[in-house]
Amino acid sequence: MWYYLTIDILYKGANALINIEEFSTELVIHHPEKAVQLFGAHDAHLKLIEENRHVEIHTRGEMIQINGQEEDVLAVEQIIKKLEILLLKEIPISTPDVVTALKMSKKGTLDYFIDLYEEEIIKDKNGKAIRVKTYGQKKYIETIKKKDITFGIGPAGTGKTFLAVVMAIAALKRGEVKKIVLTRPAVEAGENLGFLPGDLKEKVDPYLRPVYDALYAIFGMEHTNRLMERGVIEIAPLAYMRGRTLDEAFVILDEAQNTTVAQMKMFLTRLGFNSKMIVNGDVSQIDLPRGVKSGLVDAQQKLHQIKKIGFVTFESNDVVRHPVVAEIIEAYKQEESH
Repeated sequence: MWYYLTIDILYKGANALINIEEFSTELVIHHPEKAVQLFGAHDAHLKLIEENRHVEIHTRGEMIQINGQEEDVLAVEQIIKKLEILLLKEIPISTPDVVTALKMSKKGTLDYFIDLYEEEIIKDKNGKAIRVKTYGQKKYIETIKKKDITFGIGPAGTGKTFLAVVMAIAALKRGEVKKIVLTRPAVEAGENLGFLPGDLKEKVDPYLRPVYDALYAIFGMEHTNRLMERGVIEIAPLAYMRGRTLDEAFVILDEAQNTTVAQMKMFLTRLGFNSKMIVNGDVSQIDLPRGVKSGLVDAQQKLHQIKKIGFVTFESNDVVRHPVVAEIIEAYKQEESH
């Protein structure tokens, strides 16, 4: 159900006496009980908007005044309206939601902001709905649903691993698959795993921490461990995949940029009936020895025309972390391109 906007514009206009470019808008919120969520703790959301759009925001009771350049003021007005719509739909907002709204506003795609929240993928262990946070994530989820194999390629922080695990758990709960298999190659920058204590599985487990975090967020630690004991969830190094055919399984390969061409071919050909595969990686973080081609790069080149395989590329705009992280990623990307 769609809600009518409940913010009224009281005044809008250029302040010609002070600065011909100064522009001001005053809004009133008719649901003051939502104001704390809208503004954020200690007005954190408003401060984030101020910094990003170079405006000044003043609140007085149910009033919001926005001052700045006309383009920025009008953009902030629309951002606040969109955020309030989420609150009226009983969807709580947090800093990542504000960051997404700001990014979409700058890209001219804010009209599609509410669409991101239309679908609830699954609930976490606390009953909180898990939804996509960016357009890139939405495209990723849609591709996973449609394709047998999905490649998610892009920087860390875009939610690839978390959403892959979420989709795997959702498929398991619906009875579409009987097990979840999570794997990654045992290659790390500056480290030779051969000099670490323990067997291969013990060595690779610490590097699968993002996978465990996602499992614990939804199932909780105890339930996750029980599912692993029963073999419903299997976490193993890529080397353990050789010689197997994975039927009725949801299989996720993380850090795929560190596979060799032979390893990638071996992994992809493990796909069995009624199974799905997700291959995630960041081609800017390849830790293979010099001269060894990445299996992920090779797969991009060879497999992009196969209809049952989908490729989704994430950009810095899809990073769901502190706003400065996306800027850092973009700065390094530009430096490396010169």
